[in-house]
Amino acid sequence: MNSTDSLSLIFSALSDPTRRSILNRLSKGDLSVTDIAQPYEMSLPAITKHLKVLEKAKLITRGKEAQWRPCQLEAQSLKKADDWISAYRSHWEESFDRLDEYLKTIQNETGDKNGKSKKRK
Repeated sequence: MNSTDSLSLIFSALSDPTRRSILNRLSKGDLSVTDIAQPYEMSLPAITKHLKVLEKAKLITRGKEAQWRPCQLEAQSLKKADDWISAYRSHWEESFDRLDEYLKTIQNETGDKNGKSKKRK
């Protein structure tokens, strides 16, 4: 699978607030499926479907330790999404910097035309 496909899976998984909440909870440590389901008002099969989406996107892994099946956050996949977003963050920061400079130029020109900057008394 190429990186675009994996990014699509990641962003699709992150599009749901329940899945984002699950990831947030897993960032504090491994949890069983039952523990994950506890605060949500949905069935265990519904939670399992959310976990399958997160697992397919490689945002979590599910292990097997005797009777316990812990879910664990896989932060490396989140880094892929952050790296992709970072390129656009730089673009917008540069655009805002240019806008800021332009606005300062306009303010200076407006002040120069009147001979001095407008000040309120």
